[in-house]
Amino acid sequence: MARPAHARSGRMGYQAGMAAELRIAQDYERRGFPVTGQRWRGTLGEIDLIAQDGEGLIFVEVKQSRSFARAAERLSAAQMRRIYASAEEYLGTQPKGQLTPVRFDVALVDGIGAVQVIENAFGQL
Repeated sequence: MARPAHARSGRMGYQAGMAAELRIAQDYERRGFPVTGQRWRGTLGEIDLIAQDGEGLIFVEVKQSRSFARAAERLSAAQMRRIYASAEEYLGTQPKGQLTPVRFDVALVDGIGAVQVIENAFGQL
């Protein structure tokens, strides 16, 4: 029996998102920022990627869509609040806790797989 169209499109979206995250993780690794967490889930939400930047951390939100503009539009204020809360929870597991230097990047992937990383895309904790 064939799956309903919405189930197929949801599965394709999930796979496209996973492929985008893998591409971004490879990009960070290539640039010298080892990825230490992927799809880290806390009690308040999920962080797509966590990379090491010397003594600090980079929390990365990955957005994939047909264009960079559409991908960027998909990041809402509510989602940023969840990312902050999740990052705060994650920092509680780190030796320096809230004193750990952090930045929040947004990594955009367009329909042809091109990447645009916006460092410090939104504020600090």
